[in-house]
Amino acid sequence: MTTQTNTNVHKAVQEHYGKLAKESGACCEIAPGAAPSDNLLYPQELLAGLPPDISGFTAGSGDPISLAKLRPGEIVLDLGSGGGLDCFLAAQQVGKSGKVIGVDMTPEMLARARAAAERLGMQNVEFRAGYLESLPVEDSSIDVIISNCVINLSPDKLQVFNEMQRVLKAGGRVAVSDIVTNRPLSKEALKGDEDWCGCVTGSLAYQDYIDALGKAGFVDVHLEPNLELIEKGLESGQINIESKRKLSKEEILDEIRNWETLEGNIFAPFKITARKAG
Repeated sequence: MTTQTNTNVHKAVQEHYGKLAKESGACCEIAPGAAPSDNLLYPQELLAGLPPDISGFTAGSGDPISLAKLRPGEIVLDLGSGGGLDCFLAAQQVGKSGKVIGVDMTPEMLARARAAAERLGMQNVEFRAGYLESLPVEDSSIDVIISNCVINLSPDKLQVFNEMQRVLKAGGRVAVSDIVTNRPLSKEALKGDEDWCGCVTGSLAYQDYIDALGKAGFVDVHLEPNLELIEKGLESGQINIESKRKLSKEEILDEIRNWETLEGNIFAPFKITARKAG
């Protein structure tokens, strides 16, 4: 099977995140110019000891590290590793007997991550150039796959899930943070590459995400909205919900809890776990 990895979506995403890699700061839940201590995605103890320019640089939507419950000696694969933050956090948990592989298609992100790894002196982290739809990873070689707000950027998510299934060992597990929507987007909403970069157009609907993981062969699939992160972001002002209606924090959280009853689309960060049978 031939997989397209040079689509207009890929090119737009590469350009967008290549520019981000050259800047300091972050996107998504962390406001521009926010200090690393304002990073809402992770417990502060996870970030302790990392330089501010590394701990404060992320394009993620959650904390796949805590979700993964990593153990010493495990081999971890990070899909869309960006500046490397999740790889460095994972490397601390799997220890010298473990290994972390980060895969990213954006040269600027790879350069930033490799420079940071050298600076940190981390010997158990490796960054590889590649696409999620065609991973440069051997069959059945990975214990745990993590990813942070990247799968939504792929134009062929079923192929990504098939690749995840291929590289995982039997019984291997998945711990992902991603943006999920309540129902498939309308044709009118599927309008531009920039919306892909903004984690909107490429977001899978809740049930479609479950169905696609199942079709790829995953079991024990579980999706849960990250209400704690959303609440903290709303309280701090780092997450802004654009709406013509003036909603309180409680009303916003209630809508997310009951979003299947809403008309139109609503997007939220989700915690996603699954396992390869075996």
